[in-house]
Amino acid sequence: MSTTTERPAGHPADGPAPAAGTTAAPAARPAKFRRRGESSPLSRALSHGVLILASLLALFPVAWILFVSLGPDKSDYLHPGQILGKLTLSNYQHVLADTDFFTWFGNALLVSGVTTVFGVLVAATTGYAVSRMKFPGHKPLMWSLLVTQMFPIAVLIVPMYTMLSELDLLDSYAGLILVYSTTTVPYCAWLLKGYFDTIPVEIDEAGRVDGLSPFGTFWRLVLPLARPGLAVAAFYSFLTYWAEVPFASTFMLSSDKYTLAVGLQTFVSEHDAQWNLMAATAVLIAIPSAAFFYLVQRHLVTGLTAGASKS
Repeated sequence: MSTTTERPAGHPADGPAPAAGTTAAPAARPAKFRRRGESSPLSRALSHGVLILASLLALFPVAWILFVSLGPDKSDYLHPGQILGKLTLSNYQHVLADTDFFTWFGNALLVSGVTTVFGVLVAATTGYAVSRMKFPGHKPLMWSLLVTQMFPIAVLIVPMYTMLSELDLLDSYAGLILVYSTTTVPYCAWLLKGYFDTIPVEIDEAGRVDGLSPFGTFWRLVLPLARPGLAVAAFYSFLTYWAEVPFASTFMLSSDKYTLAVGLQTFVSEHDAQWNLMAATAVLIAIPSAAFFYLVQRHLVTGLTAGASKS
């Protein structure tokens, strides 16, 4: 039977005992290492500072227009320090009561709303057809849509004016909607084609097994799944043509058919510019855009990044 012998404290085998009145040194702490991809506190502070600065630069023009719109005189933008002592909403009252603002608002809402619905519907059917149906010429079709985005507006105005004149569509909402659709459909078709590529083809096959037609499969199964992509396309279309100037100012000739952007030009004459009224109108124009962005914002990130990883 084995036995163990207890050694008294301070035995030489235990090493030298600490001197009286002293304490044992604490164990050294292991060095702290940053995980891969983790940034240092200095780099985080710098990145946050840059982001804050960029946000302030982005918000400054909006805040400046809002501030100038509260000054009663058209030259207050030259002396912004004087506006604080005479803040007023008289500019908004004048724009809403003494101008054709609500007529401009209705025209802009009609044109941009119909363009958004019609353009997104055509772009969705085009993008879905190219994504799912490999018909002859589908690649040249998409390349032709891409090429149309290369021409600047200044080059397109003259031929479009000629065509609308020959079709008797000048100074009409239908003509302006067609012009807007020819520019919004190509971009939205490419956008939605990339989103439809991320939706599994098995969903289409399941729809055909259940007896749905190709259009029924698209309308009842695929389109609801493409809601984020549709939100991005609708937001792009509405925001682009809500305050569009070159086409509207060229093709809309009657004052009662002016859109908001064209009506805004009535505050500028050859020898004078009412900057306070223009600032107030600009703020009012931005409100529907901000409201529309609020409605679709939860779909924007998903819709913009959905096709990024699809080859």
